[in-house]
Amino acid sequence: MRETLIQNKANAIAFYKMAYNGNPDKAVELYVGAEYIQHNPLVGDGTQPFIDYFNRMASEYPDKSIEVVRAVAEGDLVALHTHQIWPENDQYVTMDFFRFDNNGKVVEHWDAIQQIPDTSANKNTMY
Repeated sequence: MRETLIQNKANAIAFYKMAYNGNPDKAVELYVGAEYIQHNPLVGDGTQPFIDYFNRMASEYPDKSIEVVRAVAEGDLVALHTHQIWPENDQYVTMDFFRFDNNGKVVEHWDAIQQIPDTSANKNTMY
């Protein structure tokens, strides 16, 4: 079980980085199972809308970057906490959740994104 959790975390990170950095076709080929259920309201269900979305993001925003701050795995789920930097230093914190099938493939995705504000009511970071 522990090995599965470790492998699912590694696969979630590789999948997300590969898609985010402009190669969603390869990410789907390597890491997605027979189905892909999408809960982000800006992206359609299935693999092709996922590929189209990330290809468009790569084309429109080639200089964006992502850092995975932490990854947590439990059961068939992996959660990624990331820091994204977009053009003009537009920064976001994201939480992505991936569900894996019994073959170690991503089959479902949820996410939440928040722009990092210029000021904070406390001295803590969002990471």
